[in-house]
Amino acid sequence: MKSDTVYKRTFNQMLDLLREVPVGDALPSETVLAHSLGASRTTIRKVIGELCGLGLLRFEDRVRYVTSHDCDAAYHPAVETVSASERLEKLFMEWMLRGDARPGMAINEAEMARRFAISTTGIREFLNRFSRFGLVEKRPGSGWVFKGFSGDFASELFEIREMFEMRSALAFCRQPPEAPVWKKLRQIEQEHHALLADIDARYHDFSDLDDRFHRLVIHGAPNRFIEDFYDVITVVFHYHYQWNKKSEKSRNRAAIAEHLRYIEALTARDEVAVKAACGAHLASARLTLFQSMIQAAPAAAE
Repeated sequence: MKSDTVYKRTFNQMLDLLREVPVGDALPSETVLAHSLGASRTTIRKVIGELCGLGLLRFEDRVRYVTSHDCDAAYHPAVETVSASERLEKLFMEWMLRGDARPGMAINEAEMARRFAISTTGIREFLNRFSRFGLVEKRPGSGWVFKGFSGDFASELFEIREMFEMRSALAFCRQPPEAPVWKKLRQIEQEHHALLADIDARYHDFSDLDDRFHRLVIHGAPNRFIEDFYDVITVVFHYHYQWNKKSEKSRNRAAIAEHLRYIEALTARDEVAVKAACGAHLASARLTLFQSMIQAAPAAAE
């Protein structure tokens, strides 16, 4: 169930937060925790209750004190913290990126259901989300068809992406120092350095890292509509980037460098630097997108 998935994800996030608070110190208020973790206060209270039952927190005078960091065994498995729709999105993206999808390609619901071990109903709901934007089309008697993207479509989409991400990036750097997003940002930064050090062999792995980094930024200002819209952004940008195979390695190396400057600005909580780094990276992304579309046009016409 979605609610169970949300609870388990919030529970794991709370454990991460708990480890950063010295034993004997108090946790932030429920309101602060709810805002930082993007969860309801009801979910936060339920998580706190379980942590108290496990002996990791102590409730005293309406304050929750950390009593232990021995919580490795308490984490829920990562697979249980990801909703079916999130798992399908990741599997679908991987299939498209590795499978050299092209406009006009048929998408068979039953085949996808078998491939991803997800019900055909789940596949249909997922495809319906993208059909609203004209990315896939349902054709009677012949299943779904993956469609291409026009220049106007991409331009309009990018304008929205720039507005959403800049807003989210500025909200991100205003997060309190104890917010879990900072630990996640440090982890993402380490992954960027590791990928850059092995870029010749692992440059294909950048698409996943890029997606996770930008989603983390988007969470700087949680908004269900922005997050839903970002699913479409993910498909458009990563799909077209993969068409330009010749420069993929150098393009990904340059993007990693831009990400690291972006991360440095966020870490410094310098809004001027964040605006500059975010703007520069999005400008490069816009250029890459349109270059990829131009190069893809002949292949799409074949």
